[in-house]
Amino acid sequence: MGQEDMSKVEEFVEKDIWGAIKEFLGLGLSFGEGDNKINITIGLLVALVIAFFVTAFLLKWLRHLLTRKMDSDDKLKFISFFKFIRYSVYVAVIVITMSSAGIDITLLLTASAVLFVGLGLALQDIFKDILGGIFIITDKSLHVGDIVEVDGRVGKVFEIKLRTTRAITRDDKVVVIPNHHFITNIIYNYTQNHKMTREKILIGVAYGSDVALVTKILESIAKNHKTVLKNPKPFVQFDDFGDSALLFSLNFYINDSFSDPRLKSEMRYEIDAKFRENRVSIPFPQRDVHIFQSGPFEHRNAINKADTK
Repeated sequence: MGQEDMSKVEEFVEKDIWGAIKEFLGLGLSFGEGDNKINITIGLLVALVIAFFVTAFLLKWLRHLLTRKMDSDDKLKFISFFKFIRYSVYVAVIVITMSSAGIDITLLLTASAVLFVGLGLALQDIFKDILGGIFIITDKSLHVGDIVEVDGRVGKVFEIKLRTTRAITRDDKVVVIPNHHFITNIIYNYTQNHKMTREKILIGVAYGSDVALVTKILESIAKNHKTVLKNPKPFVQFDDFGDSALLFSLNFYINDSFSDPRLKSEMRYEIDAKFRENRVSIPFPQRDVHIFQSGPFEHRNAINKADTK
């Protein structure tokens, strides 16, 4: 093939084939006029699709690279956090791609400023929840399996997401906790440092009871219970002299504070039985009423006015 033939082929490819492709990619819709004109073409859409695919592949590779040595719990938290990063990167890719295609992005931002302000006000709680989720994931202040108390309800965490945390309560109900509660409110985490917690049962006995016997009974019940830890040892405190009772507290350590109410119920049954067996009475509040009068009572009969007519 001669030089002339090669030049004809190149000219054909450049003008006819590539020209047809460019003409096809240039098809689309136009909005506005003059400097404010915005062209949405097939070429721009194709560029966006390619950019999305490349970005998705790179993000997936980056996520695998960062999480390959993490345990399953931390990996799940990071994936939730990574979703937020992925959405931000996608928005940035759209802006950069449109800007590269010759579209003035400032026009779009200016036109949608009011919309952004409205969305910001409407979605501020969602943003706070997402921010709270990021803090939970990064500083590891909460883990799956932790027992927390929120607004007087105790629950065991079983799922941590970017916006909400889910926990199951002691009565097998699921409570959904917005993550901003963990950065704005006081939250009790029973198992932040370790699973072991100290619990106590309050007991009142009648005045005149043998306090040494009461202490011995309470310590024996705690030591013999299968769920109570042997070390640290349970102990009894003589808390106060109440209005109608001597006040004691039985303190003990357990590894499962989530089942605490059931355990305390079992121990109260045993305490009541042992107190009855050893004739230790549990009093109830009583009051002595004294009536003072300067003279004798005056007695009158009530007469129905209807009977006198």
